[in-house]
Amino acid sequence: MRKWLTPPNAVTLFRMVLVPFILGAILEGEHLRALALFAAAAVTDALDGALARRFGWTSTAGAYLDPIADKALLSGLYLTLAVTGDIPWWLVGLIFGRDLLILAAAGLALLFTRLRAFPPSLWGKVSTIFQVLTAVAWMARNVTQSGVVEALAAALIWPTAAMTIWSGFHYGWRGFRMLRMH
Repeated sequence: MRKWLTPPNAVTLFRMVLVPFILGAILEGEHLRALALFAAAAVTDALDGALARRFGWTSTAGAYLDPIADKALLSGLYLTLAVTGDIPWWLVGLIFGRDLLILAAAGLALLFTRLRAFPPSLWGKVSTIFQVLTAVAWMARNVTQSGVVEALAAALIWPTAAMTIWSGFHYGWRGFRMLRMH
C-alpha cells in the first residue's frame, strides 16, 4: 500500500466521492437523499480523524486531503443551495470571498516568506460550524416543510454571515502578526 493511501485517507476520498451525489440530489429535488448522504459524509469526517489519531495513521497527504474534502463539500453545498434559490447569493459570495482572501494570503506567505504552517483558528472552526449548521438547516427545511425548521434556517443566515466576517478579520489579524514575527 502506498504511504499516502492510509485507511483515514481512503475514508476522506470516499467523502470526496460523495460530494457530487449530494449536490446532484439537491438539484434533483431529492432532499431526503441529499440529507442522508450528507450525514454519511459527516460520519466520514469524524471517522478519518479518529482513525488517524487512534492508530497513528496520520500523513501529510491526509493533512491536505481532509480540509480539501471539507471545503469541496461545504462550498459545493452552498453553491447548490444558492442555485436552487434556498440561500441568498450574497452569503455564498461572503463565504467564498473570505476563503479566497485566506487562500491568497497563504499563497503569498508561501511565496515570499518562510511561513509554512497555517493552522486553523478557533474562530475559523466556529465559522465552519455555523456554516455546516446553516446548510443542514436549509436541507432539513426542504425535507420537513416545517415552519419551525424554516424559521431556524432563516435565523441562522445572519449569525453565519457574522461569524464568517469575524473569522476572516481574525485570520487577517493573525496572519499579519505571523508575518511581523518572521
